[in-house]
Amino acid sequence: MTEKEAKKAEELKKKELERAKYQEQLNDPNLTKKEKKKIKRKLEELEPFDLKKEVFSWIRIFIAAVVIAFLVNNFVIINANVPSGSMETTIMTKDRMLGNRLAYKTGDIKRGDIVIFKFPDDESQLFVKRVIGLPGDKVVIKEGKIYINDSEEPLEEDYLPEEWTVGNDVSNLPDGKNEYNVPEGSYFLMGDNRNISNDARYWNNTYVKKDKIIAKAMCVYFPFNHMHALESAEYN
Repeated sequence: MTEKEAKKAEELKKKELERAKYQEQLNDPNLTKKEKKKIKRKLEELEPFDLKKEVFSWIRIFIAAVVIAFLVNNFVIINANVPSGSMETTIMTKDRMLGNRLAYKTGDIKRGDIVIFKFPDDESQLFVKRVIGLPGDKVVIKEGKIYINDSEEPLEEDYLPEEWTVGNDVSNLPDGKNEYNVPEGSYFLMGDNRNISNDARYWNNTYVKKDKIIAKAMCVYFPFNHMHALESAEYN
């Protein structure tokens, strides 16, 4: 045996003795949880390197991460890309945003919420709009203003980016229709950028059912200079 081999054998023997000592200490019933944790850490440090074990450990971590990401993305959070300018300037074209899938499991959908939902004319597409009409509401669009349930005062919509001139009255709405009676269990949704937004005013299926609303929009996270929380509008 060479000197190098002898030294290595001596080190291994020393580690074995240390492991035996710590293992014996671990069997002491009077140890506190903190002391046990400290001894277990020492035993882990003394474990000889095992490539196979290390590889399997990383594989387990990777699989766990993939499963957690899948569960979060499909049941907790939705990651969405906004391809159009229909919600500008609240949400800009090509912004990336997050939505909370659990928001409406415990809470109610409110007027002014920004929601992610299945487009009623093609449910393979996801849209992002603002909730304007609630179940049972009468929504009237008149001269660029929205009136709810025969109120004499229109909604104060300070989030509109410019003067609303397109699809804003009987004269320029499809079929001259400017009054919408929202069915129970459904919602009337519109984009903030009214002059270009493809929203409930133009859809064949005007209203969005509650079970088609996937999530409440939470925030824009990319690009970084657009990062901000997406707040629900408050109306008088």
